[in-house]
Amino acid sequence: MIDVSSSLTSPELRKRAVDAATGRAPFDILLVNGKIADVATGELRNADVGLIGPLIASTHPTGQRQDALKIFDLAGAVIAPGLIDSHMHIESSMITPRIYAKTVVPQGTTTVCWDPHEIGNASGLDGVKWAIEATKGLPLRILVEAPSCVPSAPGLERSGAVFDETAMAEMLSWPEVIGVAEVMDMRGVITGTPRMKSIVNAGLTSGKLVCGHARNLKGRDLQAFMAAGIESDHELTSKADILEKLRSGMTLELRVSHKNILPEAIAAFEELGCVPQTVTLCTDDVFPDDLLRRGGMIHHLRCLVSLGMQPLDALRCATLNAAMRLERRDLGLVAAGRRADLVVFNNLSDFTPLEVFTSGIHAASHRTLLIELPTELPGLPLKTINHAPVIPEDFQIAVADATKVRVRTVRTPRTTQWGEREMSVEAGHLVLPPDAALMAVFNRYGENEPPGLGILEGWGDWSATIGTTILHDSHNLAVFGQNPEDMALVANTLIASDGGMAVARNGKIIAHVPLPVCGLLSPENLEIVSHQFTAVRDAAAAATTWDGPTAMIKLVTGASLACNLGPHVTDLGITDGMTGEIITSMVMETA
Repeated sequence: MIDVSSSLTSPELRKRAVDAATGRAPFDILLVNGKIADVATGELRNADVGLIGPLIASTHPTGQRQDALKIFDLAGAVIAPGLIDSHMHIESSMITPRIYAKTVVPQGTTTVCWDPHEIGNASGLDGVKWAIEATKGLPLRILVEAPSCVPSAPGLERSGAVFDETAMAEMLSWPEVIGVAEVMDMRGVITGTPRMKSIVNAGLTSGKLVCGHARNLKGRDLQAFMAAGIESDHELTSKADILEKLRSGMTLELRVSHKNILPEAIAAFEELGCVPQTVTLCTDDVFPDDLLRRGGMIHHLRCLVSLGMQPLDALRCATLNAAMRLERRDLGLVAAGRRADLVVFNNLSDFTPLEVFTSGIHAASHRTLLIELPTELPGLPLKTINHAPVIPEDFQIAVADATKVRVRTVRTPRTTQWGEREMSVEAGHLVLPPDAALMAVFNRYGENEPPGLGILEGWGDWSATIGTTILHDSHNLAVFGQNPEDMALVANTLIASDGGMAVARNGKIIAHVPLPVCGLLSPENLEIVSHQFTAVRDAAAAATTWDGPTAMIKLVTGASLACNLGPHVTDLGITDGMTGEIITSMVMETA
C-alpha cells in the first residue's frame, strides 16, 4: 500500500531534504535533462529535479548533480506538477475507486476531488463511509467532499437517503472530507429554505470548502447564491455566463465532459486578456469508454490546447490554480519543499505521459501502473434495487371514454420546456406517435408504487427501449420507449442485475451493462465495463433518430435532473425545479 498523504512536516524528512539540496547527501531520485513546466512564471526551462522521499528537495541547473540512488534521464521531456481534477464523480465511470486509480494515475492525474453524490443518494451515509474507505492505500489522492443535496431536489424526487444538517455536520467532522460538495438545490439556497441554510452554514462553520452548482444563474440570483457562502461552479453554459461568474469572483471548474463550452471559455479568456487564477479544470462526468480511450484530465489539456489555449495556461489551471483553490500549499508546483507529485510529459502539445510520481514514489511508466493495488474492500454496497418486478400495464396510460386527448409533454432534452400535444386513444389507452416516448421513473428504494410518468418530445423517432439506474441525481430506475412489453423487459432486467443500463428491441435485450454496486458501479476492470457500456451506448444511439450534439446516453442519464430549470420526469411525476410544481396527470382534456 502507498500513502499519498504522508506528512511533509517531519523534521527528519526536512533535514534529509536540506542535506540533499546543499549537496551534503545524495537524492533518493534525480530527474535529469528535463524541462520544468513552471506554472508560476509561465516558463518552460531546462532543469533537473531531486527528490527525497515524498518531497521535492531541489530544482537546479541541468548537469549540476549526479549523486542519487536512482537517476532518470528524461532526454528533454517536460516535468510538470501532477494533475488535479477539481470536481468529479467516480460513479460516472462506473468503476470502483480502486480501478479508477489504476486508470488515471498512469495518465498523470495524482489528485481528484470526488463528490460521491450518486453513492450518497443510493446508499446514504453508509455508502459515503464505504467510498472513503475505498480510497485508502491507493496511488491516487482522492479528496472526498460531503454530498450536499441528497436528494438534489427535495419534494420533487425521492432517493435512498435524506441528508440534513446533522448528516452534513457528521460528514464534515470526518478528516477525509474537504468540504461541502456541489450545492445543487439552487431554489432552496436563493429562497432560503431551512434545510439548505443549515447545510450551507454547516460548511461555513467547518471552515472547509463550499462548492456550487449554479446552472443558468445570473444577476440577482447568482449574487444571492454566492452571498449564501457558495464559492464555485462547473455548470457553465456560455461565454457570457463564464464572464459574469468570473467577474463576480466565483471559482470556475471548467469541465471537459461538456466540450461545447471550451471554445466559449477560451473566447472569454481572450476578452479578459488573461486566464484568471480562479479557473480550474475538472472532468465531472466521464463515461468508461471515454476514460479508457481518451483519458480524463489529459484529454482536457489536449482539447484546450487544440482550441488555441497556451499549454502552460491550461496546465496552470490543472495544477497550481486548483491547489490554491483547495488550499493545498504542498501541491501544484514543481518547486523545492512541495510534494513530489510529478508527471513527465513528452511535450506540451499531445501530453503523452511518460513517468508519474505520487508522493515521491515512481507510480507509473508509459501508461502502466507500477504499484500493486490493495485488494477490493470487502462488503461492497450491493442489492440496492429494492423494487418488485413490473408488468407491461405499468407503461400504459389509461384514458376513458375518448378517441382524442390533449396531453402535457416535456419538450426537448436538456433545456426542457413544457409542451402540449393532441394524441389518439385506442382501446382505452393513449397511443404515442413515432416522435414521442414515454418516460417512466420507478422509485427503487422500497416504494413499490406506480412510476412517475411523462411524455417526451424532441428526441427523434423511437424504435427501441432504453433503461437505466444511472439517473441524475436520485438514481431511480428509468425506462424510455413506446412498447410496454419491451419497457417491462428492460426494467425487470435491471432489477434482476441490481442496476445498470440496458437496451431492448423487438422483445430482446440487445445490450446490457450490469452495475450491482449501489446500482451505479461495476466491480469489473475498466476494459470489461467499457466493452459492455460501449454496446449500450451504441444501441441507445440507434434507438431514436436524434441527431443533436449531445449523445443519447447522456440525454437519458440527465433526463430527471429536477434541480434544473424546466420540467423533468421523476418518480413523483413531471416536476419543475424552479417553481416546485408537480404534475401527476399529463392528460389535460379529452374529446
